[in-house]
Amino acid sequence: MIKAVFFDFYKTLSVHGEQSFEASLQKIVERYRVEINWERYEAAVRNLFTATSASSPADHSLLEWLTTVITQECEFLTELGVQAHVEQIAWELLQSGHPLFGVTNAILYDDVVPTLEHLRDADFKLAIVSNWDTPLDPLTERLGIADYFDTITASHDMRVRSEKPDSHIFNYTLKAIGVSAEEVVHVGDTYEADIVGAQSVGIRPILLDRDCTQTGRWDETIQDLSELPEMLIPH
Repeated sequence: MIKAVFFDFYKTLSVHGEQSFEASLQKIVERYRVEINWERYEAAVRNLFTATSASSPADHSLLEWLTTVITQECEFLTELGVQAHVEQIAWELLQSGHPLFGVTNAILYDDVVPTLEHLRDADFKLAIVSNWDTPLDPLTERLGIADYFDTITASHDMRVRSEKPDSHIFNYTLKAIGVSAEEVVHVGDTYEADIVGAQSVGIRPILLDRDCTQTGRWDETIQDLSELPEMLIPH
């Protein structure tokens, strides 16, 4: 019998108020009246994203990780020819889109609150299990959904230090809310992290495919969270 529902966070419950990285950079450099070499942009941004994806708070202290990310942003700007106010521009660029500052631009999907209310009213335990570089509790509080969850697990947490699909992040959450893997479904939008990870510990995975780009990849797939209660609540 299913007693609990785990949710991924980004692109499952919330998304950034989308402005492209390039558009954010354009706005910031115009404000500082500095010129950048746009011919170098594609290579520079590719190098930046490769570097930042290789760096995780799971491998360092949060302070060390933050210093590393800022350094990478500064190197990116320098590669584009920026010479003045590099560190300050890097901070602004970081705030414009990085999960570290997600509280400033995160928004909920419309189906989130009605689904959480429905599941809570049906006495399911609820949790978030997210690969997230920063504390999620303040962000979920700002979004007004923190109180729906019995626990919120983020991979950055010094107590966790585990990223999906690694089993520890799931087992940590199972222990936190006192249920067995057989009593849980996990809902997420990423096959490798959410489906493979949950399945590896015996949790029933449900793939959320909002954009219909993963058709046929997993048997239990939904396009909207509003489909979830009907799958779990007996009639």
